[in-house]
Amino acid sequence: MKWISEFLGSVKGILLTGAFIGVIAPLLQNFGNPPNMGICVACMERDIAGALGFHRAAVVQYLRPEIIGLVLGAAIAAVMFGEFRARSGSAPLMRFMLGFFAMTGALVFLGCPWRAFLRLAGGDFNALTGLAGMLAGVWAGVFFIKKGFSLGSSRRTPAMAGWVFPVLMIGLLVLLLANMYVSYLPESVIYKEQGKFAPFFSLSGPGSQHAPLIISFGAALAIGFLAQRSRFCTMGAIRDVILIKDMHLMWGILALVLAAFGTNLMLDQFKPGFTGQPIAHTEHIWNFLGMGLAGLAYALVGGCPGRQLFLAGEGDGDSAVFVIGMISGAGFAHNFAIASSAAGTGLWGPAAVIVGLVFCLGTGFFMRQKI
Repeated sequence: MKWISEFLGSVKGILLTGAFIGVIAPLLQNFGNPPNMGICVACMERDIAGALGFHRAAVVQYLRPEIIGLVLGAAIAAVMFGEFRARSGSAPLMRFMLGFFAMTGALVFLGCPWRAFLRLAGGDFNALTGLAGMLAGVWAGVFFIKKGFSLGSSRRTPAMAGWVFPVLMIGLLVLLLANMYVSYLPESVIYKEQGKFAPFFSLSGPGSQHAPLIISFGAALAIGFLAQRSRFCTMGAIRDVILIKDMHLMWGILALVLAAFGTNLMLDQFKPGFTGQPIAHTEHIWNFLGMGLAGLAYALVGGCPGRQLFLAGEGDGDSAVFVIGMISGAGFAHNFAIASSAAGTGLWGPAAVIVGLVFCLGTGFFMRQKI
């Protein structure tokens, strides 16, 4: 066990984790997930929000097993290596709002940092402006960290508090499996009014596109295990280069992009260009500002959305609150015409990004411990 921990904590371990994600994501796309969306934490949490009825956008509703697997894979690793520690209490409402606005920015751009890198590896050059925005957002977050920003310390809690979020994920998995069973029964066995009650599942659009459950769930379990041990984090990679000139996590990002690029080439999924890209738009200013908002929010809470899932899996209640904030933000974004589509930004998307930037910049400035 010790050698596994030492290996995954080394440069070779972070390279393995990044390359594994880079290979798996295009394969999941090949197995049925939406194009250039083999794995996207923001998009998949948005689909879960739709399946639970938090929004009624009919094309993005599905209980994505990838999110469930990422959390449970991290929980398994944390228990195996004695790192499961229940803790919480660090500015929970602020973390909820930062998750809310992180999702706002992500849905204006249409993707989390993982999907931004995967979009680029699939030939979607619109990702470049999004990644530039994320770099600017993380840089702003590092500026506030240097000036003394902090959300405060968490504290140990009873173990049960740390297990709430992983058990919630098990509940979603049971709900997904139960729905698969019910789908084979005659109509109206459960509800007389079909389609009125959750969970909801898309019949068309990105929500209807998914790889087989066993493949998606198994792949996500493995990613969650590897990422918990290697501390894989896209925001952390950029932050560490800016803040302490450390390349350790960045090697994982480079491995992800190169592995995804190579896998896309082999699967004939590399389609270079700006226009006609799947689930993407060409409004570069809002791609930049949307990911700028998301990057700043990630920096202020100390991790990208994937990292927040892994931390929630190892008992961090504050990270779980951030995730719930993201899922709530997804519901709000679709209910209030904020989320973008392939046609461009939503009616209120630009205004929501500006409000989010004001909130996050204010958070960074006014929550400094040293003024």
